[in-house]
Order: sequence, then C-alpha cells, then structure tokens
Amino acid sequence: MTVQRTRVLVVGSLNVDLVVQVEMHPGPGETVLGEDVRTFPGGKGANQAAAAARAGGKVCMLGRVGTDAYGQSLKDALAEVGVDTRQLLEQPGPTGMAFITVDASGQNMIVVSSGANRHLSPEDVTPELFDGVGIVLMQLENPLETVQRVAELAEQIGVPVMLNAAPGRPLDDALLKRLSYLVVNESEAALLSGQVVSDIAGAQVAAGLLRARGTANVVVTLGGQGVVWEGTGSRGQLPAHQVTVVDTTAAGDAFCGALAVRLAEGAELEEAVRFANAAGALATTSEGAQPSLPLRNDIEALMSL
Repeated sequence: MTVQRTRVLVVGSLNVDLVVQVEMHPGPGETVLGEDVRTFPGGKGANQAAAAARAGGKVCMLGRVGTDAYGQSLKDALAEVGVDTRQLLEQPGPTGMAFITVDASGQNMIVVSSGANRHLSPEDVTPELFDGVGIVLMQLENPLETVQRVAELAEQIGVPVMLNAAPGRPLDDALLKRLSYLVVNESEAALLSGQVVSDIAGAQVAAGLLRARGTANVVVTLGGQGVVWEGTGSRGQLPAHQVTVVDTTAAGDAFCGALAVRLAEGAELEEAVRFANAAGALATTSEGAQPSLPLRNDIEALMSL
C-alpha cells in the first residue's frame, strides 16, 4: 500500500516576540519613544508552522523551547491552530526571544536572542520524523549543522526540502544541491548569488545563478514588487497584491508556510507561488506575527479578486 505523504514537517525556531510600535526606527546612538510593549508568539519556524496550519495544511514541528513560562505558551499557541507539537523538545534555560520595533509605515527591525533554539542538534533528527511527510520546511535560526542533517536525511528518504534562507548567511553548494526549493528575499538572494537584487530583473538573474549552484527551484520575494520564481520547467513573476500594510513582521513566514502546503498537496510551483503570494500580502494587514497569519478561505478569496 502506498503511504500518502501530505504532511508538512517544519524544523525551526520558536521565539516570544516583544513588539514596540515607533514613529521611526532609531539610528546608532539614538533613543526613540515607543508605545506599550506587546507580546506575541513568534520565531520563523513556529510562524511558518502556524502559517501552514492556518492555510489548511497538516503540520508537525521539531524545535526546542526553554523551561520558562514562555516555552509552554509557545507550544500552546501552535496547538491551538492545529500544529502537532509532540516533537517540540524542552531545553533547560530561556526560550528564544525577538525584540521588534515597527515604524509608522509598517516596516520592522528585529534582534533575536536564540535561547533554546541554538540547542536543536543533529541528534534530535530521526528517520521517524519523516513518516507521512510530503515536504520539509526549514529556516536558519537553528544551528547550521542541524539544518544540514535534516537535508541529508530527507534526501536519503526521498522527501523534498524547502529552505527559507533567513536570516541570511553563506551556504555551501553541498546543502544547496539537497534543496528542492530555496526561498529568499532580496538581501538573501544577493548574499547567496553575488548579484545585486533591487528589482525584478536582478531577482531573475539571482534565481538563475542559485539554480546553477544546484537548487532545483528558487523563489525570490521582493516585498511590494512581488515575487519571481525559476524552477524545473517553470519560471515567472507575479506583482504584489495591493493591500493596506500595517505590519510586515510575518509576511515572509506566511508566504513560506502557504507555499509548503500547496506543494505538499501536489500543486505545481506556479500555482503554489500564487497561493503563497496572496498569503504573504494578507499577513501584512494585521499586527503581530502568528495572529496576522491568514486562513485558507481568506487566501483563496484574495486570489479570486
């Protein structure tokens, strides 16, 4: 009997987001006054797991939280949106934290204290994690050796891997060749390709260069300029949806989670990118990270306009 592989396995970080609204971001040595601090569940891994679940996916997550009160609250938040949290491990010490300022235009600046996330190790990755999994989704807020181990094991088992290469850092060709999908924004694409990326044309060149390094499919997100993709037998671009931007904090995470869901469901890359493009746009219309992640009905409604 053929095992159906439709689950999304997210391997990544969990953080508590401490968010302050400011008129403008401070420069070096500058102090600005902000509004009251608000607390949200976050972390790129947890955000993308929640995004995938809210977009209609069957989602499980591997990650580490601390033994403080924040750790349990993050697990609870994921469970509430339907993420299987049985593989979330506890690490003595603090949970990861992100300190976020959001300016009047909705743009954010973020500092992350990794906490328990830095202790997710290659030994935490076992073959059993991949049972029923149709795609693995990762980011770069955990140790790189753990990301590499997941990619190696997934390749052996035959499960596609998507890496959102954020936050940006150099990656070797051995890892890139194990990826079925690489998702990057302008700065990440520039870092990995050596190509300046400030517009559609630059993104297209960067995508081609990254495919030449071994990744089968590359997606470059460009914020308000839209998205570019290049893959096996498919390439194209889409404009950004016109929405009222309130907070861009989780837009990329919404995009990645939604993209993973549609790919796990068997959609072609172009169809999956269209779905993800709408999800990312909707996430900018609300405050916070996980609270802003859109539901599948809302994503499909925006796509139909």
